[in-house]
Amino acid sequence: MVSTSLKEDSLLTRILDWFGLKRDIIVMVVTVLILTMGNQIWIRYIPKYLEYLGAGALIIGLYGFIERLVGAIYQYPGGAIADKIGSKNALILFSLISIIGYAIYYFSPSWEFIILGTFFVLVWESMSSPAIFSLIGEVLSKSKRAMGFSVQSILKRIPIVLAPPIGGYLIQSLGLREGMKIGFIISILMAILAIIVQKKFYTEKRKEKTVEKLRLAELWSVMDRNLKHLLIADILARTASYMIKVYVVLYVLNIIGAPPIYYGFMISVQMTTSILGYLPAAKLADIYGRKPFVTATFLFFALFPLALVSVKDAWLLPLAFIVAGLREIGEPARKALIVDLAGDKFRGRIIGLYYLIRESTTMPAPLIGGFLWLISPETPFYVAFIIGTLGVFIFTATRLK
Repeated sequence: MVSTSLKEDSLLTRILDWFGLKRDIIVMVVTVLILTMGNQIWIRYIPKYLEYLGAGALIIGLYGFIERLVGAIYQYPGGAIADKIGSKNALILFSLISIIGYAIYYFSPSWEFIILGTFFVLVWESMSSPAIFSLIGEVLSKSKRAMGFSVQSILKRIPIVLAPPIGGYLIQSLGLREGMKIGFIISILMAILAIIVQKKFYTEKRKEKTVEKLRLAELWSVMDRNLKHLLIADILARTASYMIKVYVVLYVLNIIGAPPIYYGFMISVQMTTSILGYLPAAKLADIYGRKPFVTATFLFFALFPLALVSVKDAWLLPLAFIVAGLREIGEPARKALIVDLAGDKFRGRIIGLYYLIRESTTMPAPLIGGFLWLISPETPFYVAFIIGTLGVFIFTATRLK
């Protein structure tokens, strides 16, 4: 009996090690799963909710711009906070602040309050990224990082498979306003649960280290050259993505004429596709190198807008959203590459700077998409395809290994 128990423990240990699942990584991914389950019930329908509250196409573009603005200005402070107070305390703090945003969303009488609440809601998503990257970099060896990011990404996307159809059902059954408000309540409850989980189960011990102060320009100078090359290609890929992001739901519901619950199922198709590709791609990236998989991700970022705008009937939408799901195939490899190239000394701040630059330079994309939408609903998708394709060519031309 003892021998059997030891063998089972050894097998479990090997399985957890293969997946890069250390205790704090497990706590982190459970936290991400909880928060994502709450958010994804309603977040894909926010552009439609803004339209319901009286916002036009340009205001919806402004919302997308605010998303990028918040994502940009919060990244570096998020990394600095993680370096200063530790990943555990940082993630708890970010969860608390997000609750304020959910409450503002719930009581919003007009679209202006949705814009205000976004500054709080996105604290978790934006500020937590450097903290999560730092945690994975600290806990896992270089050969396990892509797998660690893959497992985190899979668990994050499981609720994205489940939640959007639930949101679509609530909206169709109760109406847009009541369905969204129930979603906001669920997010508040999920955030409280996430805080309890983090407080109770994280074992991270603060490492005493001297925090060397560097200006952003100095931090840029110590950033690895290959990381800068990756950043340029990433900016182009995300510009293509952000240009159309807030208009996808409007294109599917208003132009193609699909019902809300059908759109929710399309998100499920997209996320299921992503999940199926994560583990094999991550393991191969850890063994054979990151670049081929990152290249594939950038390629599918370029192809998705073209695939969506080519669809004329709702029954063909799954094909476009499968392409959308394939955009994630190299994401664990890209994130692992960022951690690899960020080094140890300034990891949190360099990762924060990377995302600060990426989000800052892509901020105008949703507004540009709004102006292009006024020309025709198809125009932003064609322009996004061209920009994304340029990013693929630039990345494949680099000597990044």
